[in-house]
Amino acid sequence: MAEPIRVVVTGAAGQIAYSLLYMIARGEVFGKDQPIVLHLLDIPPMVGVLEGVVMELADCALPLLVEVVPTTDPAVGFKDVSAAFLVGAMPRKEGMERKDLLSANVKIFRTQGQALDKFAKKDVKVLVVGNPANTNALVCSSYAPSIPRENFSAMTRLDQNRATSQIAAKLGVPISAVKNVIIWGNHSSTQYPDAGQGKVTANGTVKSVVDAINDNGYLQGSFVETVQKRGAAVIAARKMSSAMSAAKAACDHMHDWWNGTAPGQFVSMGVFSDGSYESPKDVIFSFPVEIKNKQWKIVSGLTLSDFAKTKLSVTGKELQEEKDEALSVLDSNVSNL
Repeated sequence: MAEPIRVVVTGAAGQIAYSLLYMIARGEVFGKDQPIVLHLLDIPPMVGVLEGVVMELADCALPLLVEVVPTTDPAVGFKDVSAAFLVGAMPRKEGMERKDLLSANVKIFRTQGQALDKFAKKDVKVLVVGNPANTNALVCSSYAPSIPRENFSAMTRLDQNRATSQIAAKLGVPISAVKNVIIWGNHSSTQYPDAGQGKVTANGTVKSVVDAINDNGYLQGSFVETVQKRGAAVIAARKMSSAMSAAKAACDHMHDWWNGTAPGQFVSMGVFSDGSYESPKDVIFSFPVEIKNKQWKIVSGLTLSDFAKTKLSVTGKELQEEKDEALSVLDSNVSNL
């Protein structure tokens, strides 16, 4: 057996973590031969619930789970971790302005960034799930200057999974037959789900999703809207936000980051923008990426329609605004953003 790795999940007593912890501890992310020490970090009012989660993990009798470390102390939570799932965040409440939400989350992700900087391994892979995920990842990275900024990412894989599922259902093919449907921009209602790069395998032949569906009205209309508004639709139906699907997407994201992507396959990750595809630089922007040796690389040279370019411009503008608002509430001594 390999040496155990330490993995932290924040918001560990919450809904998403309840599904996520089991998937990680079963070996679905880091491999079936990789022992895990799970660090469960949450806030003091959640300690009682956390104790119940620890009991349940013990009762699962999972062979790969070497130890569970429940804590409310970031110094303990982030100590020597190789991977971090930052799930805990301040949820948006009714009547709350975006600036209020950003202000509350800046404080959370500043603390976590500082703890990562001080206590985590320097090659730690950090996935931000808690919303607003893109800008929370940006803030977190800015407070962890000793960790390479390419080690911070925001989750748009849930959006990609939603988009892939919609296309597969529309074409009547298995999920596994559809690849390279991607998400551009922010994990918000301005994101652009793009089927224009997608491929589908049917009856042994590979064709573009655009040709297979042959309905631009759908691909530019209800497809985009369904994916953009899916989170709200789940809340309306469940009276709670997406949890199982968000946990699965977090696992998919980290699994591919850890193990790499198959040749010719792209996945969506919110990463620091280098200005590719005319996106604003130095925001966390979702791009199609390929991954090798735990390093992601933005897929270059894709052809975008004028419709797609318009959508990228809208989501890029929102991310720039979020960044500027987050900057305005950050400490004045932080200049490396």
